[in-house]
Amino acid sequence: MLAATRRFAKSWVALILIGLLIVSFAIFGINDVFRSTPGDAVISVGDRTVTATQFRQAFENARRRAEEQFGQPVSTEFAAQNGLDRQVLEGLVQQTVLGEIMHRLGIRPSGKLVTREIQKIPAFFDPITGAFDRQAYEQALQGVGQTPAQFEAERSDQIALEHMGAAMAAGFTAPRSYAALTVLQGLEERDAAFFVITGDSVPRPAPPTEAQLTQFMKENAAQLTRPEYRVLTVVRFSPNAAAGAGPISEAEIQARFDYRKDTMSQAETRSLVQIPAKDAATAQTIAQRLTKGEDPEAIAKSIGVEPVVYEDRPQTAIADRKVAEAAFKLAQGQVSGPIQGDLGLSVVKVTEVTPGRTPTLEEARPVIEAELRQEAAAKAVYEKSEIYEEAHTSGATLAEAAKKAGVPAQTLPPVSQQGLDQQNQPVEGVSPQMLDVAFDLPEGGESDLQDTGQGEYYAVRVEKVIKSSMPPLAEIRGPLTQAWMQRQVQASLQAKAQELSARLKRGESLEAVAASAGGSPLQRAVGLTRRTAGQNTQVPPAILQQIFGARPGETFTAMGQGLVIAVGKLEAVRAPQVSEAAQFTQAVRPQLAPAIFQDLAASLEDAARRKLEPKVDHARARQALGLDPIAEGDAAKGAAGKAGAGK
Repeated sequence: MLAATRRFAKSWVALILIGLLIVSFAIFGINDVFRSTPGDAVISVGDRTVTATQFRQAFENARRRAEEQFGQPVSTEFAAQNGLDRQVLEGLVQQTVLGEIMHRLGIRPSGKLVTREIQKIPAFFDPITGAFDRQAYEQALQGVGQTPAQFEAERSDQIALEHMGAAMAAGFTAPRSYAALTVLQGLEERDAAFFVITGDSVPRPAPPTEAQLTQFMKENAAQLTRPEYRVLTVVRFSPNAAAGAGPISEAEIQARFDYRKDTMSQAETRSLVQIPAKDAATAQTIAQRLTKGEDPEAIAKSIGVEPVVYEDRPQTAIADRKVAEAAFKLAQGQVSGPIQGDLGLSVVKVTEVTPGRTPTLEEARPVIEAELRQEAAAKAVYEKSEIYEEAHTSGATLAEAAKKAGVPAQTLPPVSQQGLDQQNQPVEGVSPQMLDVAFDLPEGGESDLQDTGQGEYYAVRVEKVIKSSMPPLAEIRGPLTQAWMQRQVQASLQAKAQELSARLKRGESLEAVAASAGGSPLQRAVGLTRRTAGQNTQVPPAILQQIFGARPGETFTAMGQGLVIAVGKLEAVRAPQVSEAAQFTQAVRPQLAPAIFQDLAASLEDAARRKLEPKVDHARARQALGLDPIAEGDAAKGAAGKAGAGK
C-alpha cells in the first residue's frame, strides 16, 4: 500500500504537476487536442475531439524522439509492435479528459493571461530584437502542423491544470499515520538465512533428440523467424556532397555583406527596472529613493506595486515605447525622472548597458562564405535532381538516370524495415522514410524522386527481396541445442529448490538441508532494513526481494542470474525502537506529500474518466498510421493491461 509513498521526489511540486496535470507535451511534443470535426475523431470527450491527423502528428513526434534516444531508425510498424501507438493514444486521452474536466469546473484562464504566457516562450522571440515575434510564432506552429488558435487553446488547458495543481498543493501535509506506517516498515529489521545451488548440483541432461529440437524450434518460432530483408540501390542528391565546389568571388562576398550588415549587427541592450507610479508625487519619491540606492523591489513593495524588470533587452523589447526611448538615453546607473508613457506613469533605473556592435567584413566572412557555398550547393543539387527526374521519367533506370545526372548510385547490404542488417546491426545511409518507401515497392521497383524536406532528395530501387523465414535447423543447431539444455537444467534446478524448500517446511533445519544440497555454505543476513537494503552488496537483489516479501518463518526460493537458485528462510522480524521511529516520522512527513498527491492525481483522473466516458476509436488510430486494424477487444485488453501495470 505504501510502496509508492517511499519513492521520494527532489521537487514534489513538480511531481504533483506531472502526475496531476499529465503534461504530455514533454513526451509527445506539441499535440493538437482541441475541438474539431467529430467525423474524423480518434478520441471524443464531450465537445472535444482528437482527429486522425492530430493523432498521427503526435505519434510521429514520439517516434522521432525514440529514434533520437536509440540512435537508429524506428519504423512505424516496429514502433507500433512495441506499443508506442497505444502509449501516445493513452497520453492524448489523459490530456483531453483533464482539459475538459477543468473547463467544466470553470477553471479557465483569461485570454490576456494565455497571451502573456505565450509571449514568454523564447522559441517565439525575434533573434535580433529579442522581442516576441508574431511571424516567428506562426511559422514555428506551422512547422508542427498547428494553428495559433489550437496552440492557445492547448496552453489555456495547461495553465488551468497548473493553477489547480498549485492550489491543491499549497499547505498540504501528509497525515502523521501515513508517515508512521512508512517509517515502521522502512526501519524494521529482518534476519534471514539462505544457501545457493547451481547447475552443477543437478544431473546434466542428455542432448535433445531431433524431434525435441524441432519442437523447441516451433515453440520459439516468433523469436527465431528472420524478418524480410531487401537489397536496395539508392541515389542521393545532398547539398553536403556538393558543398565547397567552385570558387566564390570577392564581389559576391561584399554584396552579401552589404545586404546582411544590418541583420548581423548586434543592437545595444540594457538591463533596467521600471516602477509604476499612481501620480507625479509618488514618481518623484520613487526617483529620489532609487537615486539614494534603495532596493527597487523594496521600494515597489512599499507602495503596493510590482516592479517590471528587463534583463539585457534591446529598445524594441521594452513594452512601453516612451519608457524605452527615455531609458535608452540614460547612462548606466542613472535614474530617470517621472516618465509619462503610453501605459502610465513610471520611473526607470538603468542597471547595465551593453553597447551595440556592427561586425567587420573580415569577421563576417566565414558566415557569409558558408551561406554562399550552401546556396550554390543547393542550386547544384536542384539542377542535378532535375536532370535525373527528366531522364527517369523518360524511361531510364535509376542507375542510368543517376549516371546522366553525374551522381553515384550506392547498393546497400540487405536491410530490414527496422534498418538492421542480417547481423542485427544498423545499416548506414537509410532513414525510416526511405525504408517505408522501399518496403512498399515490389522487387525491381523504383521510386520517384523523394524530397526529405531539408533540401535533399533521393530515389531507391529494390534489387532483391529476401522473404521472412525461419532459419534451417542445421544452421542454428548449436545455439538451439545449448538453449534447450539450459532450459532443462533450469527446470531441474527449480524442481530441486522446491524439494529442498518442502523439507524446510516439514521442520528440517536449514543447516541440515543446506549440507545435503551440495551447494554453497549456509549464509546469514542479520539486521536488514528496507532503508539500507540497497547498500548491501553481500545479498543479491533477487534474494533481498524475497526476504522483504516473506512472513516470519516462511521459506523462499529466488532465481539468480544464469543457472543459480537460492533457497532460504526468514528467521526473524524486529520492529524499530519507538524513539527512533518517532524521530523519523517527523522528518519523513514532508517527503511523503508528493507520493500521496500522485495517488490523488490518479483518483482525479479516474473520476474524470468515469464522468466523461471518453470514446476511443482504436481502428481509426491504426488506420491513421497506415497499419492494419486490430480487434477492438485486443486493443481494450492491451489498454487494460497497461492500466493494471501502472497501479
